[in-house]
Amino acid sequence: MAAEGSMPNVRKKRDAASTRAAILQAALDEFSEMGHGGARVDRIASRAGVSKPMIYDYFGGRDAVYAAALREAILRNRHQEAAFDADLDDPHAALRALVVFLMDHFRQNPWFMRMLSAENLLGAETILQMGDDIGGASILVTRLGEILQRGVDQGAFRDDVTPVEAYVFIVSLCCFPVSNMHTLRAAFGAQIDEAWLKQHADRSAEMFLCFLKSELS
Repeated sequence: MAAEGSMPNVRKKRDAASTRAAILQAALDEFSEMGHGGARVDRIASRAGVSKPMIYDYFGGRDAVYAAALREAILRNRHQEAAFDADLDDPHAALRALVVFLMDHFRQNPWFMRMLSAENLLGAETILQMGDDIGGASILVTRLGEILQRGVDQGAFRDDVTPVEAYVFIVSLCCFPVSNMHTLRAAFGAQIDEAWLKQHADRSAEMFLCFLKSELS
């Protein structure tokens, strides 16, 4: 009898989890498409198929919904970053693989770049309030540090480039053409397609490797 009596509670917890997940996904869609200033809770409710008061019950006010969506975006991004793998015995090949991985990552997840753009307009105040709640440093920055150190140990890379500096350099090369492809096409007639992005990733890796090259190599 006890087992039978517990079934409604189990179902209720499952329904609550699925409802929360639906609201989070709807919030991600709304904030990534409309930005922080343009997003509306009533549209999030419509997307999720729930009532507006239910969103407030689950998350609180509009800013709390945004913070939850941003946290979810960062955690999803960290999970996807964990898929990167490379042979550290060849730091040149590993770095090329990381550049290609990042290019593909940005191309396949434009919603994440839009979420970061929205947060930058707020001065990153939401991320600063999260603190360690988003899982610490980026996995890719850690992996990049390992690649750089292996290159330094082999005498192939210079030793004055930090992992964060390298990450910013690579992201700037990979992110810009993806996030601005429409205006680049309109303003300059740039033929930015899959082949162009692949070539750009290869050239970006080569450019950065030239910068990293040790005088001893």
